[in-house]
Amino acid sequence: MSREFHPADERGVYHHGWLHSYHSFSFGSYYDPERMGFGLLRALNDDRVAPSMGFETHPHNNMEIISIPLKGRLQHEDSMGNRHVIQAGEIQVMSAGTGVAHSEYNDSDSDEVNFLQIWVIPKQHNIEPRYGQKAFDENGRKNRFQLVVSPDERDGSIWINQDAYFSLADMDDNQTLFYKKHRPENGVFIFLLDGNVQIDLDELNPRDALAIPEDDNIEIRAHANSKLLCIEVPMA
Repeated sequence: MSREFHPADERGVYHHGWLHSYHSFSFGSYYDPERMGFGLLRALNDDRVAPSMGFETHPHNNMEIISIPLKGRLQHEDSMGNRHVIQAGEIQVMSAGTGVAHSEYNDSDSDEVNFLQIWVIPKQHNIEPRYGQKAFDENGRKNRFQLVVSPDERDGSIWINQDAYFSLADMDDNQTLFYKKHRPENGVFIFLLDGNVQIDLDELNPRDALAIPEDDNIEIRAHANSKLLCIEVPMA
């Protein structure tokens, strides 16, 4: 498998009144047999939810669900008894395991919330459901990779039931970073949140992505102030 460029304008689009959602992989009514996931990364949805609106209570099982607010505040409630608000700078991980029901609503009655909803297939099935939420100092990702999700909670990251690693970076113009994989057998899905970066011959603009299944020590050069998310997952 070779690396693959995912242009932002080729994502699946779902617009339904209060929800504008862009799907990197097949999800809901969007189906593309060439976009079924990347390794054990099953979904990456870029959701924008209108004020006071949201997803009513619905069930999940045997899925790792990661929420990353980019703008605004998201209200979470689940059958484990958790009721929290998460906002930009925070990460939420929910291991659905044997089964959990949850709802997600925009906590504001005036401003839109924009967040990433990411699904990863779990390592172990039918575990006891688990919830994690943490705020990260954004200075910790200035021209470096800040690990926010991992299977062993290293460097203060949040635990996930999979050998997966999520890292965020804020790059200044003309800076270069090298992403080195935590596990050589993993692949890396690089999703550009904002800015402009060059990875070998591929140029990424906001919401473009690059799927890199095998390469290690990936060189990323910023041509503008840029924000990116690296999702490292097992490929099988």
